[in-house]
Amino acid sequence: MPDLEVPRHLGFIVDGNRRWAKKHGLPAYEGHLAGYNALKDVIIDTINEGVEYVSLYTFSTENWKRAKEEVRNLMGLMMLLFKTDLKLMIENDLRLLVLGSYDRLPSKMIAAIESAQEQTAHCKKGTVVVCFNYGGQQEIVYAVRQLNEKGIFGEDITVESISENLYHPEVPPVDLIVRTSKEQRLSNFMLWRSPYSELLFFDKLFPDMKKADVRKIINEYGLRSRRFGK
Repeated sequence: MPDLEVPRHLGFIVDGNRRWAKKHGLPAYEGHLAGYNALKDVIIDTINEGVEYVSLYTFSTENWKRAKEEVRNLMGLMMLLFKTDLKLMIENDLRLLVLGSYDRLPSKMIAAIESAQEQTAHCKKGTVVVCFNYGGQQEIVYAVRQLNEKGIFGEDITVESISENLYHPEVPPVDLIVRTSKEQRLSNFMLWRSPYSELLFFDKLFPDMKKADVRKIINEYGLRSRRFGK
């Protein structure tokens, strides 16, 4: 049997942390912490499978509507990734990119994001794309505003020009989007980069994700036939 094709860019909509906590009789924070710990393993396992880009929907622009304590805890976990656990990225030769807006983020968070991107810029094994304070529609608005600032309007705005002005335009289209916990929606994730993405709604809460699940996801992608409208 020939080797199955591996997606170049695999996106995870991280979902099910709070339900995992409720299922185990724990507060929501424990679910987010369990999801964060699983996230680190999923990143490394996915890159080791040959995926070049793994993107993670960690905090959306809509998540600010959650309880203040929950938002504060999520921000704390993200700071762990950008600072304390950054050594894990460097040890595994992984570049870190953050897609999203700086709006509403404290200055120390912005500084941590920029420092993390600088410290991992030399890494070459794979790229971890963290979608943080991110919204797909907002990203498209950002790109159009960038074009307008450059004096590009009307018919001069093209698919290519919008693509070139997204957050980190070097990030390619998403080949496969995986959402855990059975939910079947994109929730404003990677809207511009997903016109022909394969979708997989995975029947597992994110904190329960294991290496075997990553392999199962990769195999599922390899069995699909992508036509891109042909």
